[in-house]
Amino acid sequence: MNEKLFDELLQSVREGGEILRGKAAPSRAFKVTGADVKRIRASYQLSQDEFAAVMGISLGTLRNWEQGRRVPEGSARILLRVAEKHPDALVDVVQAISRDDYAVAAKRHP
Repeated sequence: MNEKLFDELLQSVREGGEILRGKAAPSRAFKVTGADVKRIRASYQLSQDEFAAVMGISLGTLRNWEQGRRVPEGSARILLRVAEKHPDALVDVVQAISRDDYAVAAKRHP
């Protein structure tokens, strides 16, 4: 690594340490807000039971999210974003899954 890049990196680490210790303010900050699960569910006009089934989660998990006791993480967070921004996509996927489940069940129980 050349000396100029190393000096820039070292300065950046020192600035980060000052920010962490409260001796300097960050140059920018990002605020990440969680999904408003209750509002998303209401936009679909579904009960908690129905929305939990659509999302493939337990009713207890949905209630915890809506009441702020838990926060959706990982793929659930992404799926909620899809549900919020692209409702038609979620409906299409759920309908396809329902048809596939029905087809599998029909093969098992002719």
